[in-house]
Amino acid sequence: MQIKLRLMVALLGLLSVAATAAELPELIFPEGVGVNIHFVTEHTNDLDLIAAAGFKFVRMDFSWESTERKKGEYTWGDYEELTANLEKHGLRAIYILDYSNDLYEERVSSLHAITHEEQRGTASPQHPKSIAAYARWAAAAVEHFRGQHVIWEIWNEPNGYFWKPKPDVKQYLTLALAAAKAIRTQVPKAKIIGPATSGFDWPFMEEFLKSGVLEYLDAVSVHPYRDPGTPPETVTEDYKKLREMIGRLAPGGKKNLPIISGEWGYSSSTAGVLQEVQAQYLVRQQLVNMLNEVPLSIWYDWKNDGLDRGDNEHNFGTVTADLKPKPAYVAVKTLTHELSGYRILRRIEMDPKDYVLVCVNGSGGCKMVGWTTAKAHSVGVEMPFKSVHRITGMDGFGKGFTPKVKEGDLIFKVEQMPKYYAFE
Repeated sequence: MQIKLRLMVALLGLLSVAATAAELPELIFPEGVGVNIHFVTEHTNDLDLIAAAGFKFVRMDFSWESTERKKGEYTWGDYEELTANLEKHGLRAIYILDYSNDLYEERVSSLHAITHEEQRGTASPQHPKSIAAYARWAAAAVEHFRGQHVIWEIWNEPNGYFWKPKPDVKQYLTLALAAAKAIRTQVPKAKIIGPATSGFDWPFMEEFLKSGVLEYLDAVSVHPYRDPGTPPETVTEDYKKLREMIGRLAPGGKKNLPIISGEWGYSSSTAGVLQEVQAQYLVRQQLVNMLNEVPLSIWYDWKNDGLDRGDNEHNFGTVTADLKPKPAYVAVKTLTHELSGYRILRRIEMDPKDYVLVCVNGSGGCKMVGWTTAKAHSVGVEMPFKSVHRITGMDGFGKGFTPKVKEGDLIFKVEQMPKYYAFE
């Protein structure tokens, strides 16, 4: 078993070269662990805590209207500051090329993307002049930040009311194609993703996949949100369906495009999940995404947007509005620490509700991480090596424990919060 394990580690190391060349993160923890933020300048304390938790990516709006206030004149200063601060903290950016600009489009009535209340706002680019202006701006932005290892996303949830006055797949595709072509012409090696749909909107996604835009993209991004009572593991079938669609509809050479989990979280509001469950789901989301070979997973959100426990949007954070760690913060920090440098080798076959993953690193080290979607119980798991000198355990919040062994099997108590086992 030990020889096989080392051979597999070597093979996976070779496969990682391709991922590095593409500048998408490898399937190694915590390289693809990310979080959504809502700030540009300052916020040093936030970035300190984000880096300390082991996050490696942040996702943030890259605002058209704030960077082009006069036609054809671009001001990048705030984003230069953010990009520099991210680099200092060992973080990379996904910048969302959004939204519209009233220099080019008129004001319209639409529904608010979150509250669904009527509002006035600038229409999304949907005329030749505004589409051309957006494409010029997007290409200029990517050119300006060339070499900064930014991943660029074309819009946010265009299948919802972030597209004004109402969702229109054909309008979005016209914009996405124009922008992607302009970016690729200006910066051929730019990293571009989309469409960042809200949920798995299959009709929207089918139109997107067969439009020809995949010719210019490096990955397909989606926001796999679930209802509070629906755990992260249910995403597996959706990923399978999306991969089948990509393979069927993508042009040659693009049929194996990676899938990016670009935004996904669970609110700990009174109508959401308990904070302890939010912590469980954050860790399991990252593990299940990695198990499904999703290299980049952005948790929504970094911090609570407000103080109202009854407001869904105020309670998605890993920390409170005043930066006090919630259980989710402690849990993700434990994950990134315990599995740093490790990738998932395989899932052990057992009850479908139980997840025990064998993880390895480049030095031949082995760990297991396990949990269940059912009630807590114990399972016997075969040792990864014939001779194990020492086993240590760590619970999901960083507290150590002594594992039990019976008749050569590890007695693995699986609970809804993942636990970690290290073998020497």
